[in-house]
Amino acid sequence: LVLRGDKAKHERNFQPMENGHAHASELQHQINRWNRGKYLDGSEHGLSDKPFFSYGVAGYPEKHEEAPNLKTDLQWLKHKVDLGAEYIVTQMFFDNTKFFAFVEACRKIGINVPIIPGLKPINMLNQVHVLPVVFHVDLPEALSVELLKCQTDAQAIEVGIEWCIYQAKELMEAGVPNLHFYTMMARHSVKQIARQIF
Repeated sequence: LVLRGDKAKHERNFQPMENGHAHASELQHQINRWNRGKYLDGSEHGLSDKPFFSYGVAGYPEKHEEAPNLKTDLQWLKHKVDLGAEYIVTQMFFDNTKFFAFVEACRKIGINVPIIPGLKPINMLNQVHVLPVVFHVDLPEALSVELLKCQTDAQAIEVGIEWCIYQAKELMEAGVPNLHFYTMMARHSVKQIARQIF
């Protein structure tokens, strides 16, 4: 999965390291050169059985935080697919209707690679406030209402598991190619979810 990476906490905008990449598409160009037998400096690596990198890129159902609007964000995503990305994994989302609308918008502009939904089970009470700010995603009203009723992280974990199971089942019924789980601090929840949906 080819990612640019996130800005540092002290940065207002992402700043690449010296000779680094400002965009994921620049890393794609580097990978594509390698796949054509070239090192960064343009010399040939001469590997007769050169490794071929197959890769995917990130997509944002609620748009990337740096994009001015979803249409522009989708144009950049199409550019990354045109450069050779073979699949897309989405940023986490909590509202399946946003994923379905994203897939439809992608198909309308000619993005035809598999789009894999990224799911994240809520696993701490404060995530009702933190996730929208840090990851620029919305929590559906039904989810936030249930989370705001919780008094402990344990209660929030249960709500998060149930919501993620609901999302996963609906997505699987819709025929998504696969599911990607963001397990950050939630591996036990993901195990419970997997037992329920597979």
